[in-house]
Amino acid sequence: MSGALPYWRLSNFYLFYFALLGGVAPFLALYFDHLGFSPARIGELVAIPMLMRCLAPNLWGWLGDRTGQRLLIVRLGSLLTALSFCLIFLRQDYWWLVLVMALHSFFWHAVLPQFEAITLGHLGPQSARYSRIRLWGSVGFILTVVGLGWLFGRFSLDLYPAMLLLIMLGIILASLLVPPAPRSAGRGVEGSSGFWLQLWRPGVPAFFLCVALMQLSHGPYYTFLTLHLEALGYSRGLIGLMWALGVVAEILLFMVMTRVLALFSLKQLLLTSFILAAIRWLLLGALADNLAWLLLAQLLHAATFGCFHVAAIHFVQRSFHDRQQGQGQALYATLAGVGGALGALYAGYSWSSLGPLWTFVLASLAAASAALILALRLDARV
Repeated sequence: MSGALPYWRLSNFYLFYFALLGGVAPFLALYFDHLGFSPARIGELVAIPMLMRCLAPNLWGWLGDRTGQRLLIVRLGSLLTALSFCLIFLRQDYWWLVLVMALHSFFWHAVLPQFEAITLGHLGPQSARYSRIRLWGSVGFILTVVGLGWLFGRFSLDLYPAMLLLIMLGIILASLLVPPAPRSAGRGVEGSSGFWLQLWRPGVPAFFLCVALMQLSHGPYYTFLTLHLEALGYSRGLIGLMWALGVVAEILLFMVMTRVLALFSLKQLLLTSFILAAIRWLLLGALADNLAWLLLAQLLHAATFGCFHVAAIHFVQRSFHDRQQGQGQALYATLAGVGGALGALYAGYSWSSLGPLWTFVLASLAAASAALILALRLDARV
């Protein structure tokens, strides 16, 4: 990166932010299982942060666009995330954990959409380089997954809340080092006259529906993959490596994503992501006991998260005016939260009644449905 772009300060924030996700996605359900909760209760508790993702981003996105104080929102949200999470050290009964999950995630999910807008503001016309900054989030995810996988393999899961709080303090520090994005002269979207009119342009509603379906399909993966693999006989250390492998594949894709975006349309990239997601969930449901198939399924994370996320960020950026980027990114986060919450809930209830196989089959059907919707509704020129 060249010029005045604060590459390392932006990258450092992504590293810590997604390090926290690396502590949550593979281990939160494991921690709740360690506390003795049933699969249904685990699904409910994991769904709460995703439900907050449905509420928080739109409120903070509107506030960020209205005031222009995106960086202040990021810093305040990071601080309040850590402070509210500290409540977990007082009690660990179900209803107290409901409060902790709701409160800290309300502030946590305020942060990323605003930071995405800050990053795109710094990049300006070089937005295709976004993936080179975002890949450091994947590095943070890997470091946490591998490190905590080793730690919990040797020591008790009672250490889990303290480890998450340590990462949250890193997010606060990283947010203090990031400079505000330069003010834009204002990139318009042809024919735009307000956020809601832009939202109802052809193909945009279908895209946001499919965002929700993609995250719904990830419900069993993020909620029960660790427990699923443990039940199949894999060690916690190896499970941590499987999580890390998926993110390594994602990083490798991020490194070449600038060239990929030049070769393929956003519609082609999104369709490919959904089709491969449908295949991935079938592999995890039916063949995860075979290490070779499990390796292939984890390598497909490059498509189901990496390719999908970068293509989606670019779609949102192209669909909304500069002064509405905060609301656009927030709506993306919100619909992802709706899908993620529904995915965690259905996975929690179906895991016990239908079993892992049919739970992942339902996830595959959700991804395949999204592929069909996009194929029919999204303009080929996108």
